[in-house]
Amino acid sequence: MELCISKFLFIAINLFIVSLIGIIINRNNIIITFICIEMMLLSINFNFIIYSKFLDDILGQIFALFFLTIGAAESSIGLGILVSFYRVRKDILSYFSLMRF
Repeated sequence: MELCISKFLFIAINLFIVSLIGIIINRNNIIITFICIEMMLLSINFNFIIYSKFLDDILGQIFALFFLTIGAAESSIGLGILVSFYRVRKDILSYFSLMRF
């Protein structure tokens, strides 16, 4: 079976564009912003894995593992910020729903 790279790249580009639009449109909810950043990292991972398979090289898969590690660290730091903010304010949702950029 022949690997058609253009279909996979189309999916990865669409995933990146959707996450970029999500960041631009919804800038007042920090949780959605973190989810959109994670989607961006996943689309980059998808590109690395596609090219790794297409070029028959394992280096892209190793880079994808590094990006997954960065994404996990970013999620834990974001969750830590939300938890510490909750401890200080005792309320998260009312503050972030009123915040406008």
